[in-house]
Amino acid sequence: MVIETAALNEQELSEYCRENGLYVEQVKRWKESAIAGNEPSEHLLNKAERHEWQKDKKKLCQLQKELNRKEKALAEAAALLVLEKKAQAIWGEPGEG
Repeated sequence: MVIETAALNEQELSEYCRENGLYVEQVKRWKESAIAGNEPSEHLLNKAERHEWQKDKKKLCQLQKELNRKEKALAEAAALLVLEKKAQAIWGEPGEG
């Protein structure tokens, strides 16, 4: 449906919708959803789905922040290991000498 109407102008789209028992707004929403991909548009969801979607979105943001924090900690630990090895190469093992 969306592919068939993609190249139509407003007048042709209206005519197509009348012939097929559709509303222009429906086809436009379907087109928007298709363009958006798998992410549902909030205005197409009922109240329970919208709440669930917002909860999932919030959880995703939380997980992303946690991942970023852990990546920074890992980078810091790697940098400290590199510095420790360089210090050992320069001054030798602790307790030597």
